[in-house]
Amino acid sequence: MNTFNLLFVFLSLFYSNHTQIDNMHNQKNKLIVNHCADFELNGKGDNPQWNNVGWTRMSLLNETDVNLETKFKMLYSETGIYVLSYCEDNLISTSYENDQDDIWEADVFEVFLHTDPNNPVYFEYEINPLNTELVLLIPNNEGDFMGWAPWHYEGERKIRKAVHIMGGKAETGAKIKGWTAEMFFPYALFKGFKNSPPKPGTEWKGNFYRMDYDTGKRISWCWAPIEKTFHEYKKFRPIFFK
Repeated sequence: MNTFNLLFVFLSLFYSNHTQIDNMHNQKNKLIVNHCADFELNGKGDNPQWNNVGWTRMSLLNETDVNLETKFKMLYSETGIYVLSYCEDNLISTSYENDQDDIWEADVFEVFLHTDPNNPVYFEYEINPLNTELVLLIPNNEGDFMGWAPWHYEGERKIRKAVHIMGGKAETGAKIKGWTAEMFFPYALFKGFKNSPPKPGTEWKGNFYRMDYDTGKRISWCWAPIEKTFHEYKKFRPIFFK
């Protein structure tokens, strides 16, 4: 084999390996969402439909010794989006029981969904261990943003949700081992959103966050890395519907 052929083989292997690494990196940073049949929620995440998808782990945003496992799953059906969150925890550090309050000031799990990345308007949902929710539509003009509550939030447009507390009671200050939340976002709530309902091959963007206040200070987790604020929508990662 002459020098030219050796060089050709080397370059072929080099670019092939780098292409595989890039593909693995892109796959790692993209959430693949499987299709499912519709099912009822109980907060535990024990419906067999959840067995068809693995957990996606979230990363700490703070430098801290606290190491609480935080992860989520996502599915989609003919009628809406399902999300399951798992939050290892020691204490219920929230007293918010009224929907649409500023529940991010205490323990909370958050879902951000951006159906049309070309339009700086996205959906935000928050839920806490007491099954309290915050539902918002966010217009974000280069960091200048404010939340709008949904209109006629009832019937087929209303989000279904359930929370399960592990190892304790569902009350403020209770010592627990963790909490899980199941959420169902009906497509009827996304009426007017581009790329909704999603079809096989549709790609949205989004992010998932968790905040915990057991230590008295806020500790945060995320899926897509951010720098300053949860509303850095240009850093949201792809969500691909299979």
